[in-house]
Amino acid sequence: MSHKAPSSFTYIDLFAGCGGLSLGLKQAGWTALFAIERNPMAFETLQHNLIDTPTSHFPVWPEWLPKSAISIQTFTKKYEAQLRALRGQVMLIAGGPPCQGFSSAGRRQKNDHRNQLYRSYLQVVELVQPAMVLLENVKGIKMHFGPRPHKHRGPGRPPVTYAERIKSSLGNLGYKVFDAEVLASEFGVPQSRTRFVAVGLNTKQFDLCPVKSPFDALRQVRESMLADKKLPTDKSISARGALSDLEHIPTGVKPSPDSKGFMAGLYSPAASDYQRLMRGDTPDGAIADSHRFVNHRPDIVARFQKILTECRRGKNLTDAFRARHNIKKACVVPLAPDSPAVTLTTIPDDMIHYAQPRVLTVRECARLQSFPDWFQFRSKYTTGGDRRMVECPRYTQVGNAVPPLLGEALGRALKEWISVACQPEKEAERSAA
Repeated sequence: MSHKAPSSFTYIDLFAGCGGLSLGLKQAGWTALFAIERNPMAFETLQHNLIDTPTSHFPVWPEWLPKSAISIQTFTKKYEAQLRALRGQVMLIAGGPPCQGFSSAGRRQKNDHRNQLYRSYLQVVELVQPAMVLLENVKGIKMHFGPRPHKHRGPGRPPVTYAERIKSSLGNLGYKVFDAEVLASEFGVPQSRTRFVAVGLNTKQFDLCPVKSPFDALRQVRESMLADKKLPTDKSISARGALSDLEHIPTGVKPSPDSKGFMAGLYSPAASDYQRLMRGDTPDGAIADSHRFVNHRPDIVARFQKILTECRRGKNLTDAFRARHNIKKACVVPLAPDSPAVTLTTIPDDMIHYAQPRVLTVRECARLQSFPDWFQFRSKYTTGGDRRMVECPRYTQVGNAVPPLLGEALGRALKEWISVACQPEKEAERSAA
């Protein structure tokens, strides 16, 4: 069995979004070659924070690839030869094809064209043949569309989930695939966000006999990573533990530096280790990036206050409360201050602040996703209607992202796991010596 693999922890990030997974992998010691993102708004944020910086997260970006937004279909068609030439140089292809069509938090449409983008992910894997692949998505990717088929269904082809399609396709490309549902709150993310994660190992490069699941390695790195971050290992980070230094009372507000007619919040003293980790050396009294408050109408403020007073925290509104107050919106959750937040979405008014009658700011959403405060978001704040299919404003960038702390945990685990997979090669080298 051959054990040829890249000598360094190099990776390519597909469907990179604003850069949450890339940031996490970088923090775990991986080196990015390049990232592919179709949406110009999301790419603007990615480029501002991770590409066009003095210490770029992409130090070896190839000359043949422009640093600009590009669809993965155009990318694979235009650069097929260059991708083939990367064989033997890439340890990992990572990424998460768009999840909106799979998500139970959205419309979950079987015919959403984005559901098919995993095929382009697989095409890049086939061209590059990395040592490993990492795919992250919502857990809804494991669900059937419509009623689950009965086990005694008659003749005909039974439906197959997209997760099963992806795993089968990776197997056909020569990868042994492991998958699991991973809870982000177990890795320092103040959010009950469960994600589907699949990891594949190239069986043409590695002997699988001694290889355990990469999710064993993920559990093993958890405590050491949290200890490195000075985060607790015995409890989750709560919403208040993540956000209390961003409340605008009693610190006050100032005019937003990037939005005329809006106010922005100031930092108060950090009250938790998580807040200190996110802030770094940012001083009290400074304006946090993207911490612009929504200008709610008085009747909306009154409604939010009633919800905070009367409704269960951390739970969606009851049908009875909706009927009493003529609320049509499908999801409205008042945060529980002493528990992790529920899963963040891309819609600002899906979630109400635990102490104040308002929706969260982009910065607060980013905190719940574990983006450090130095990470600055770009482009417009929100969009609506049919524009949601084509635009990716700040709230959407944050909601769609892989939490960087989860990305770091996965990056650390894969480094540990691949070192085990490489053991036969190391033994052969020692014997030859």
